[in-house]
Amino acid sequence: MTAKAVTHLNFRGDAREALTFYQAAFGGDVTVVTYKDAGDVQDPAAADQVMFGQVSTADGLSVMAYDVPADLPWNQGENAFFVSVRGGTAEEIAAYWEKLSEGSTVLRPLGAAQWAPLYGMLRDRFGVTWVLDVVSEYNA
Repeated sequence: MTAKAVTHLNFRGDAREALTFYQAAFGGDVTVVTYKDAGDVQDPAAADQVMFGQVSTADGLSVMAYDVPADLPWNQGENAFFVSVRGGTAEEIAAYWEKLSEGSTVLRPLGAAQWAPLYGMLRDRFGVTWVLDVVSEYNA
C-alpha cells in the first residue's frame, strides 16, 4: 500500500459549495456524504451538511472537505495552511488558475518565479489560499 497526503479543508456550512467549485476548477469526481447519509445527525439543522466530501481526478489530485459541526470550535484562522497544486505544464496550471481565480483575491499574480517557470497565489471565495506552480528542477 502506498500512503499519500491529501488536503482536508474544514468549513462551516459551505463545504458542498466549495467541493462543487473545486470540481469545476479541476474536473474529476465529487463524493459527498452528509451527516444524514451516515446516520450521524446530532443537529437536525445540519443533517444535509457534508460529513465527508472529496474531489478526485484521474491524475491523482484530491481535495477533501467537511462541515465542522456547530458544537465543535472552528476558526478559519489566518495563513493556517496553503493548498499547493503543482503541475507539469504551464497550460495545465494556467487553466486551473483561470477557474480558481473566479471571485478570488490574487495574492501573487501568476507569472515566472526564481524557482518555477510559472507560480501564483490566490485566496478563493471560500477563504482558502491556493499556491499553483509548474514543477521544475531547482538550481540554487
